[in-house]
Amino acid sequence: MRITTKSRYGTRMVLDIALHGQGGPVPISDIAQRQGISEKYLEKLINELKKAGLITSRRGVGGGHSLARPASRITAGDIVRALEKSETLAPCSDCGECTAAGQCMTRGIWIEAAQAMMDKLDSVSIQDLLNDARGQ
Repeated sequence: MRITTKSRYGTRMVLDIALHGQGGPVPISDIAQRQGISEKYLEKLINELKKAGLITSRRGVGGGHSLARPASRITAGDIVRALEKSETLAPCSDCGECTAAGQCMTRGIWIEAAQAMMDKLDSVSIQDLLNDARGQ
């Protein structure tokens, strides 16, 4: 698995919402300005994060985006799973991409490495990242 711009920007967006959303929904224009990411790109990410149950949205005056659950209950792994197509590091998992998967002597290490990465991402909540940024 490669951590793409989608996951990096998606994590930044969720952190921004967590940091600035205590007073209500956060407008996408504010997030885009603070993060230096286009609104159009953020809209695509928001749709995927909403489908995954991580973000909620409200339209109209005073509208914007909020976390669907507390920052302590959203992990970096949740965001990566919502935005990436695969959790594999190499095409030798059960996805059928690799024709040598059945006899590959290195397959196990790639599966274990991908699992270790996801375990680490799952161990870090948005609240943990906020606390680190605040020096807590």
